[in-house]
Parts: sequence; structure tokens; C-alpha cells
Amino acid sequence: MSYNIDLSGRVALVTGASSGLGTQFAKTLAGAGAAVVLAGRRIERLKTLRAEIEGNGGDAHVVALDVTDPDSIKAAVAHAETEMGTIDILINNSGVSTTQKLVDVTEDDYDFVFDTNTKGAFFVAQEVGKRMLGRAQGSAPGTFTGGRIVNIASMGGLKAVSKIGVYCMSKAAVVHMTRAMAIEWGRYGINVNAICPGYIDTEINHHQWQTEAGRRLIDMLPRKRIGHPADLDAVLMMLCANESHFINGAVIQADDGFAL
Repeated sequence: MSYNIDLSGRVALVTGASSGLGTQFAKTLAGAGAAVVLAGRRIERLKTLRAEIEGNGGDAHVVALDVTDPDSIKAAVAHAETEMGTIDILINNSGVSTTQKLVDVTEDDYDFVFDTNTKGAFFVAQEVGKRMLGRAQGSAPGTFTGGRIVNIASMGGLKAVSKIGVYCMSKAAVVHMTRAMAIEWGRYGINVNAICPGYIDTEINHHQWQTEAGRRLIDMLPRKRIGHPADLDAVLMMLCANESHFINGAVIQADDGFAL
């Protein structure tokens, strides 16, 4: 038996789409038929991704977004809906990290991580959520007005990890943010869930796995391997599917068992 998830007719906004997981998420959603809005600060990279998606028969649009700037968030969401139509799916993916012991964390380090991972994620979801709520409250019976919000947290939000403590704290907040939004917005057909990835090989950290410290870390993992962005495709598609209306407030570990 085969199962096909079709997102044709849906518009998906992906933040942090210029690299890593965001790029993979955008390609996967476009491949399933969604019209994808690629949001981020590195516009030229987003344009390159748009060309790739369009070359494969998909539909994509580029919008500038700095999640640490509330005005930029509002402008980006408004622009996205003007160009592509109402947003049905939000992949709330932007994230940053620093590496140091907690005693060495400065106020600037703390703000750098929390302004993007927690505050930025909240206000992006809030802006999209307001529009989803407005449509749901004013809709005709039987009209599809719900939405899917997928917050990208981290296994670090479930398990403290040395030297990335502030990052773990910021992602733990995203986990509870997800649950709070699910409670308040679920009655309007807006499903809010979170994915907690483990260690994933991306262009940002690829060099780390070749170092002695990186190899030691891999040896500490349950199955002594790291993941790849495509390993998250299945859980992403499940949470975005029209058929996933009964999944709300879920926090799904996709970490190969690391946080157990």
C-alpha cells in the first residue's frame, strides 16, 4: 500500500531557507506541490534555491526576512501573502548557536541566540497565526481555513548538552511555545507541532565531523552516526499534511535516540 501526501494548492512559508534544514524543507514541500515562500537574509542564495525549485517544476517566491526585527517579520508575511496567497503552512526554522561554557557566555551571546531562536520564532509564528486565526473566525462552514505551524526546536531543547547551554535553553522555550500555541489555536484548526532534530550534517557544521572532537562526539551517539537533512522529510510531511488534523501539540524527537 502506498500513501501520497499532496500539498497542491497550499502556500508554505519557510524561514531560514537559505541553507541547511531550511533549504531541504523548502525543496521537500515544493516537491509535494506546495507553493513555497523562501524567507531569509541571504537573498542571493534564496534566488538560487528558487531557480532550482522552479527548474524542477515547483513554485517558489523569495522574501527578505530578519526574524530579529519585528517590522521585517510583518513586512515579510504581508509580502508573502500578497504575492502567493494566504499562508497555510509555516516552517519556523531560523536558528543560531554559539559554543562556549556557561561561565563564558556574555550578554551579547545570550541575546544573539535568544533573539533569533526564541523571540524571533515566537513573533514569526504570532504574525502568521494572527492571519490564520482571522481567516478561521470569519470563514464559511466547511471552508478549509486551518493551518500547520511546524516549529523547528532541537534535541537540545529536551536534553542539556555541554557548551551549548544557551542554545538548549532557547530551544526548550520553543518546545513550550509550541504547546502553548497548540492549546490556544487548536480550536481554530491551526495545528502547532515541533520537530526536535538531533545532530544533522549541514554545510554549517560539516567540517566539525572531520575533526577529532567531532569523531569523538559521533562515537558517543547511540548508533554512532549523524543524520542528513533528508532524514527529516518524513516527519515534516506528516505534520504538514492536510490529513494530520489530529496531531496538535506534538514534540517529535528526530535524533536517532540521542535524547533518550
